[in-house]
Amino acid sequence: MIRATPSWRLAAALAGFVLVPALGLTAATAVAAPTGEHIDLYQDGVAVTIAPGGGTALLRLAPGAGAAYLPGSRVLDPTALDPVALAGGVDPADGEANRLAQVAGARLDASALLDTARAHDAAAASRAWLASGAVPGADGPFAALGEAALLDLRALTLDDGAALAAASPRWRYVWPRDASFTAAAFARTGHVDDARDVLGFLARVQEDDGSFHARYLPDGSGVPDDRGLQSDGVGWVLWAADVLLEETPAAERREVAAELGPLVDAATDHALSLVDGEDPLPPPSSDYWEVEPTTLTLGTAGPLLAGLEAAADVYAATGETGRATDATLAAARLRMAVERSFGSQGYPRHVTGGAHDASTAFVLPPFQPEPLAGADVAWRASVTEMLRPAGGLAPGAGWREDGISWTPQTTLYALTAASSSEPEDVADAEEWLRWVDDHRTASGAIPEKVLADGSPAAVAPLSWSSALVVLALVELDTTTAAPAR
Repeated sequence: MIRATPSWRLAAALAGFVLVPALGLTAATAVAAPTGEHIDLYQDGVAVTIAPGGGTALLRLAPGAGAAYLPGSRVLDPTALDPVALAGGVDPADGEANRLAQVAGARLDASALLDTARAHDAAAASRAWLASGAVPGADGPFAALGEAALLDLRALTLDDGAALAAASPRWRYVWPRDASFTAAAFARTGHVDDARDVLGFLARVQEDDGSFHARYLPDGSGVPDDRGLQSDGVGWVLWAADVLLEETPAAERREVAAELGPLVDAATDHALSLVDGEDPLPPPSSDYWEVEPTTLTLGTAGPLLAGLEAAADVYAATGETGRATDATLAAARLRMAVERSFGSQGYPRHVTGGAHDASTAFVLPPFQPEPLAGADVAWRASVTEMLRPAGGLAPGAGWREDGISWTPQTTLYALTAASSSEPEDVADAEEWLRWVDDHRTASGAIPEKVLADGSPAAVAPLSWSSALVVLALVELDTTTAAPAR
């Protein structure tokens, strides 16, 4: 079977096509020559240093900055900085896209960035943090990608546990979905305390009925707009809590379980309330497309099913058999309903039918203990429908034809492929990750989007994409380490 080797990629480029991995097909798939909309790159990456008085100062890098970091960190190398360029200072209001801007932490003077001792202290702390856990993919071709993604997640997680989606103004909020994936990525790489901090923030902003809004202000004071509640957040938080408890050392598990208890109880109660009708399918809600819902989507049903399965695991692990039974029965009812309503149509985005979207991944491992009936076939079929000219994926087959690849969905498919037991899927996971690696910014950050011509666009890094890369690499590490059968 033909794989997308460099020679095949070159031949395709000369012919006006881009070759990309195709899940379940294993052969390279040709996509039409680049065309599409233009979106600017809003930032090149992030940087951190020690803030005056302690704590962390988070900085946003201007597009094209091409930062030089001290090894094992997101600390700018003072010897590579231009004092003349810093003469204007660090923009505290973040009002200039072409200037270094401070995002969080006590107000920083530009001269602090040139302080060699401060920089090396911050970098040493970063390397110690890396050493306290595991760098995903450290022994393979994606070592630099894994380290960069993990460091960017740490940089975007503020001292209060607020895990920012990105550092640019319109993304500088905490989405429960993105934060849950960040917590899972921290937990899977041995940074359990960081994962606890992230879920602790979500526990503080959780609504009294256990639900979550679409996004929150990073100071935890409320929501930035009237987007309203979004049901998938409940599922993702429960899934992340299960991952955290699973990765917590045995000696600390009782303490962590007690800490997570109020968050898990409230989220589980809300999830149960959404599926307790005669028809266990939940009401329509906005999902990762973040558009006003018209009908129920797989992007809502899938995460809620994942959350109920996770809640059952958490309660079983803590010996709460009654709660575990409630969650297990609700998950079983919802699973059958999803298989009946979505699965009978090939798992489209909408329960009413239509095109696929990336939520086909939500009804497969690692989010579900077992694939839903027929979900793996639908997932593989969705790939060619969602391909974009540069080689990544759109959020769904019904997304507008703008030529833009989205890294969250591309890395989501990398994680799903890496979690498969099929060797061809695992190979495809590596191809997706290679594509992401090839389209990072000059500073090494994973952008939210990639234009048809291959240029990184929008924000960089995006925490959801970074977390998915970390999780995919952890799965690949596990696959590689598994003994041959």
